[in-house]
Amino acid sequence: MSIDPILMPTATSPIRDKVVTAKEAVRLVRDGDHLVLEGFAGQGFAEELVLALEERFLATGSPKDMSLVFTVAQGDRGERGTVHLCHDGMLKRAMGGHYGMSPALQKLALSGEIEAYNLPQGVIAQLLRDTGAGKPGLLTHVGLGTFADPRLGGGKVNDATTEDRVRLMEIDGREYLFYKAFERLDVAFLRGTTADPSGNVTMEKEALTLEALETAIAVHNKGGLVIVQVERIAERGSLNPRDVKIPGALVDCVVVASTPAHHTQSWGSQYNPAMSGEIRQPMSWIDPMPLDPRKVIARRAALELRPNSVVNLGIGVPEGVAAVAAEEGVLEYLTLTAEPGVIGGMPAGGTDFGSAINADAILAQPSQFDFYDGGGLDAAFLGMAQADGAGNVNVSRFGPRLAGAGGFINISQNAKSVYFLGTFLAPARTEVVDGAIVTSDGPAAPKFVAAVDQRTFSGEYAHASGQPVMYITERCVFRLSERGMELIEIAPGVDLQRDVLDLLGFEPIMDTPPAIMDPRIFRDDPMGLREDLLSVPLEARFSYDEKRNLFFMNFEGVAVRTEEEVERAGVEIERRLAEIGRPVNVVINYDNFVLGPDLVDEYAARVRRMGKYYESVTRYTTSAFLRLKLADHLADRGLAPHLYESRTEAVAASKEDLD
Repeated sequence: MSIDPILMPTATSPIRDKVVTAKEAVRLVRDGDHLVLEGFAGQGFAEELVLALEERFLATGSPKDMSLVFTVAQGDRGERGTVHLCHDGMLKRAMGGHYGMSPALQKLALSGEIEAYNLPQGVIAQLLRDTGAGKPGLLTHVGLGTFADPRLGGGKVNDATTEDRVRLMEIDGREYLFYKAFERLDVAFLRGTTADPSGNVTMEKEALTLEALETAIAVHNKGGLVIVQVERIAERGSLNPRDVKIPGALVDCVVVASTPAHHTQSWGSQYNPAMSGEIRQPMSWIDPMPLDPRKVIARRAALELRPNSVVNLGIGVPEGVAAVAAEEGVLEYLTLTAEPGVIGGMPAGGTDFGSAINADAILAQPSQFDFYDGGGLDAAFLGMAQADGAGNVNVSRFGPRLAGAGGFINISQNAKSVYFLGTFLAPARTEVVDGAIVTSDGPAAPKFVAAVDQRTFSGEYAHASGQPVMYITERCVFRLSERGMELIEIAPGVDLQRDVLDLLGFEPIMDTPPAIMDPRIFRDDPMGLREDLLSVPLEARFSYDEKRNLFFMNFEGVAVRTEEEVERAGVEIERRLAEIGRPVNVVINYDNFVLGPDLVDEYAARVRRMGKYYESVTRYTTSAFLRLKLADHLADRGLAPHLYESRTEAVAASKEDLD
């Protein structure tokens, strides 16, 4: 790309001053350019640059036929964000992870007026990084069995989109998807807080860093133009190099926002220092949620929280899980995360979604998805628009809406456990009265259908990988089994036939009548979740799956410090195993398990004594230190350790033993 002469240094001015106006910067964008637009809804969105580009197009008809690349289509479902780029002829193509906040871009994609791809949000973030590194593309399991799989459409949104960008590959007998790197990246619109005249950029007031650096590298290495919008200019050489997130060597132009309205921290906040990590905000300001169907769902989901777990919360109803955790005083025992990069603290909701109050860390978005894709999440609580009898879930495309997958596919496929949350109908047609759910008549769309319109989550893939899956509504709760959707709980006050079964698009599995949901969920008083979270009774730590002959022992968070505790646990386990009447395959969760050093021999003797009840035994813990410690103790005492990193691996190992 040629650079405008007015921006080039002269022979008498060897140090280039990269600060220009927005109008001067967008003059460098050409017809047909591939534009990377950074941002997550309103966070990190360079609105001043987009407005200037729109103004130029409306005045001159150029630049036209651009290709837009984004992880999340920036917008507020109204007049902000990518709506300014959706004029007739301005765009030729769009490739992004989430379209839900930009109805104008959705319309262009669904109508076929432009070519359009919807790929997993994490895949696009990682593709930008890998493109910058000169790699041919991204090889990953993410997207298998979903609409991103080439056997199910390969992420193409409409018939005008013909180029294949996703390929199925097999390596050592396992299937993967290969996503092609970007061939062209001509311009990037990025955002920071402070820049110096050399183009070094810091982000001290930004709520997220996203993939700003990775995008700058990719566009620069492709010979493109990197333009960064900031709030202010600092003296050259005054920025701490540790604070610089985009080095000046990658930056071509710096534009100072002309008004704070064009540089908001998010759509919901002009500036909140607790979201950028500059201060820690007291959490006493959080008001309890009103007792309505959304809180009922969030409370039932919160009963699945486990101490010391790393959790992702999706947008919408799942946001309530954080509010319930705060109300119940258990936030400090969890690490809550959101896909744009925040870890810890309390994820924000509404128009601040994606940020967090009092975060422990704010990672680059590609790194956050690396963490997720590799199995770093213990649990994910996500929304659902549709679910079917096979356990498939759709959140991406339904009716006239193209919401897009966002980070849903990365998260739902890779969390150790996944919980889908949503009202039973849309709208709910329920209210909470006197500790029960009361239903009402009226037009409503079913969410549990015979077949989802688009598969954003594959029940078959989840079951094959051993992933526990639950579907939580205010009326009832389902669990995914090998035979499909099993109805396991029903709310007090709900008529099973009239209020649930008659409204399903499939016949659920009910080998036994569904249990009544915990009555605490439907009362206005606190549930006492803190006590539940920190003290699981011994008798509740064992379960037996007769069909697979698997006996689960959950020792998560248990501290065994006395001989009496060893004896009590041993007696209870032997009693249960003896009642089964045949040798079983045992899977034991040792996450955060503590064993007094003087009890190792006695504990090992107990384990050895119970060997007569075992067909096989596998143990797992996500703590590398504990795995090594337990493995050494067991091996030293002549016991095979069989220690794994996750429940899924442990169950898979038991299946291999059965085979």
